[in-house]
Amino acid sequence: MNAPDVRRNGASTLLVAFLIAVTALPFSATDLRSQERPESGGTETFDGPVIGPTQGTLILAGGGRLGPEIWSRFVELAGGPEATIVVIPTAGAEDTFSDDWPGLDGLRAAGAEQLTVLHTRDPEVADSEEFIAPLLEASGVWIPGGRQWRLVDAYLGTRTHEALFQLLERGGVVGGTSAGASILASFLVRGDPTTNQVVMSDEYLDGFGLLNGTAVDQHLLVRDREEDLWEVLELNPELLGIGLDEGTALVIQGDRGEALGVSDVLVYDRSGPIPQTHLLRNGEAFDLARRSHLPVAVPHGAEHGTSSPSPRP
Repeated sequence: MNAPDVRRNGASTLLVAFLIAVTALPFSATDLRSQERPESGGTETFDGPVIGPTQGTLILAGGGRLGPEIWSRFVELAGGPEATIVVIPTAGAEDTFSDDWPGLDGLRAAGAEQLTVLHTRDPEVADSEEFIAPLLEASGVWIPGGRQWRLVDAYLGTRTHEALFQLLERGGVVGGTSAGASILASFLVRGDPTTNQVVMSDEYLDGFGLLNGTAVDQHLLVRDREEDLWEVLELNPELLGIGLDEGTALVIQGDRGEALGVSDVLVYDRSGPIPQTHLLRNGEAFDLARRSHLPVAVPHGAEHGTSSPSPRP
């Protein structure tokens, strides 16, 4: 397979970037070309996932201190303590990352034994067979936080990028926190190299696209970013916005997203006549394609239903 040619293009619009990604990527995203998200109130027919991966799992975390429930879920989905897990810390500012780098502590505490650190800032290296070899054997990839643009400069459109899709197709798990979560979306939020206060940067609009038709923000409530994704959706109403607070993750299989952790996940939808914000707390699930809450299993005898609460102030 050829590596996907979706490098950042400041002159392109989001629509052009999306069409390039859909027509050029030689992985599961191509299957989405014939799938349209159903309009509200219409007949809903699906041949497969519209937003999430066809196979495998994505875990998007909002940064800060992640609890053992998130680390344990990731390690479990990767195959348990003996699973081969690759950590890509390139969003960080350090030039080198040793095997005893503290960013591995959460995974080790969850029992992970086979950890490989994979890092370069050179896209030619990232496009080499030698560099991607550990990814071809891995069942899990974790991308820690830092700055999104560093991940774009190093990996977008390379064989490393392609290998993430291949890992999902094998049924593996790709996860990330903070910048490592935002990069997994199709539209990149806070990609500006100069500051993380700029929500959209013309030169860094493209994420890795493992999560189709989305924009993902993080540190949501802690940094008072609850309204920022509306800026993205105002210009790109077809996108689904996902906001993740610290210590919280969204576990995505197909089009089903489940909140996990101590705080909130907010889902932003501007596709209908009235913009909507959906709040998810630990254990609550959401259909990303139909843009609606899913029933939550509750103990026997308790009421079973769904809710769509407004975000807290």
